[in-house]
Amino acid sequence: MKYWLMKSEPDVFGIDDLAKRPKKTEHWDGVRNYQARNMMRDEMKKGDQVFFYHSNCKEPGIVGIAEVIKEGYPDYTAQDPESKYHDPKCNADNPRWYMVDVRFVRKFAQTITLHDMKNYKILADMRLLAKGNRLSVMPVEKKHWDFILKLAN
Repeated sequence: MKYWLMKSEPDVFGIDDLAKRPKKTEHWDGVRNYQARNMMRDEMKKGDQVFFYHSNCKEPGIVGIAEVIKEGYPDYTAQDPESKYHDPKCNADNPRWYMVDVRFVRKFAQTITLHDMKNYKILADMRLLAKGNRLSVMPVEKKHWDFILKLAN
């Protein structure tokens, strides 16, 4: 099993939105970065655990946990001209973008803020905290996963 962090803006799709979906499940669409796409397409596996991260908000941080329940498949929103994620270079023969399905596991009582995470030495080499890292999907090392879970409990 691997561990991941996936970012979403809470006013677009937050953890509460995931919790309200039928079966608490939703596809993670709209990723338009090749490195993030490759991770979703090639590396994410059913059962992998995901930190749900709220970004581009007053207090960015990890707000809960989701689980990958369906491995990478073509992101059909890229082929939909009505979608905000439409990519005219995509077609059935060249899907270009991928998504996974995730299921809500739990919401943390308090956000583990980006600001707070920067204060822990054990998290200093966490990919999220690397200067210039703007990926919306990234791996999380087990030592970082375990430490953040302790902060959340």
